[in-house]
Amino acid sequence: MQEYDSKYHFKPVLAPVQDVIEEELDYIAVPTVAKLHLDDSFFRGIRGPIGSGKSVGGCVEVFKRACAQTPYRGKRLSRWAIIRNTYPELKTTTVKTWQDWFDDYGAIKFDSPINFNMSFPHPLNDGTRVESEVWFIALDTPADVKKLKSLELTGAFINEAVEVRKSIVDMLTGRVGRYPRKNMGGPSWVGIWADTNSPDDLHWWYEWAEEEKPDGYRFWAQPPAVLLSPDGTYRINPDAENLINQPLGAKYWMQQVPGKDPQWINVFLMGNYGTIIDGKPVYAGQWGDLIHVSPVELWPIKEREILIGMDFGLDPTAIIGQVSPRGQLRILDEVIGEDMGVEQFMDGMLLPLMKTKYKSNPYIAVGDPAGSKRSDTDAKSVFKLLASMKFVIGGASTNIIKERNEAVRYFLGQLRDGRPVFQLSPTCKVLRKGFNGGYRFRKLQVSGEDRYMMKPEKNRFSHPHDALQYLCLALRGEVQAKTQARAHLGKESVGVGDRRAGY
Repeated sequence: MQEYDSKYHFKPVLAPVQDVIEEELDYIAVPTVAKLHLDDSFFRGIRGPIGSGKSVGGCVEVFKRACAQTPYRGKRLSRWAIIRNTYPELKTTTVKTWQDWFDDYGAIKFDSPINFNMSFPHPLNDGTRVESEVWFIALDTPADVKKLKSLELTGAFINEAVEVRKSIVDMLTGRVGRYPRKNMGGPSWVGIWADTNSPDDLHWWYEWAEEEKPDGYRFWAQPPAVLLSPDGTYRINPDAENLINQPLGAKYWMQQVPGKDPQWINVFLMGNYGTIIDGKPVYAGQWGDLIHVSPVELWPIKEREILIGMDFGLDPTAIIGQVSPRGQLRILDEVIGEDMGVEQFMDGMLLPLMKTKYKSNPYIAVGDPAGSKRSDTDAKSVFKLLASMKFVIGGASTNIIKERNEAVRYFLGQLRDGRPVFQLSPTCKVLRKGFNGGYRFRKLQVSGEDRYMMKPEKNRFSHPHDALQYLCLALRGEVQAKTQARAHLGKESVGVGDRRAGY
């Protein structure tokens, strides 16, 4: 067994019991999960292919940490949350995994939320008892999210973190370390661990693991389950983890290869970062990444008017664009809030950007016409709130999704001087991934030919694209009005780019 070094303050408790626990459970950790078990960082994460032993290891970690808690009056007290994105996934996968391993150690109650109370003599037979509460929390209902916000925990396990929003993780960091209370000895360890299949490079996991690398946060990547051969075929990776525990052995992974999109294999079987397109891209046939994305970052033209498209709700978003003197619609910036109010979004994100990067540009804003309606809580509309902040915004002409999509398609399909009218700055990463399939019509689970939802799926790509649609809708309306006026006067229509400030 690998020994702890001096920084692990669990050595006196966990090191002696580790082998005993694994023997009692008949559990052998795969190499990467073993590293997690032996690490004491505040946040620990494992990313890897499906079927690689991550979820079982995450559940066993709850059991191990519960056993490692310092006793208080003969009892080792702890409280844990196990998080999953939706209730069906929580019940059919995470809870089932837990029951398979730990039903002999306590009783489960299918309340709201589901909970499991462990009570058993400590494996070292030292006269103490492990008394631990485990709460299974789904995030698809406001009631469960509210419950999570009120829990006082020792630690938490996030199962399939790719589906969990960063705001939930941020909130969770403040819920751990609160049990047992100080007058009961306090927790002897505090932290969060998580497992996931590989997300894309916009996900908070990627930012933390590959870019920011915060102190006290550790991440590991498991080996691929399959490898790509030079001839384009796939083969099993001899270093694949959990191979010995798969009832089908290598066949478990290899039988999933036929008929799969290479990107699906890249993410789920090879464990690489990537985006899975599951549905029909909204702008399929109009969007071209090589055509519409600028090769360089786009910056505002000084003194020229800026147009801001806005969408509201829990994830307020602003898309900032400008029309060049030659009539090119240039999308310069995306400003995306998450789980925040409009006032916080404006004060903390949009207004500081407008006062720095765009300080020499006049600007106008257009948004969801629902922003003119009064709030249910304070009878003040979003537009009035923005007006009180000296930010004037008007409502778009319509909220009909078909007309909004058509406004974007109008600019995607335009050429001027042989160049595309629509240009997206490469810094607008969420919009770009949305165009490339993240903003999509979800595929219906029906037999026969492929059928899709009538409206785009609501996800993290839809809010920026809604804001872009309001921008394009307003701009297209102005172009059409000018074209009609010029035609009526018998003058040549020049379309976009003839107004002094930009249109």
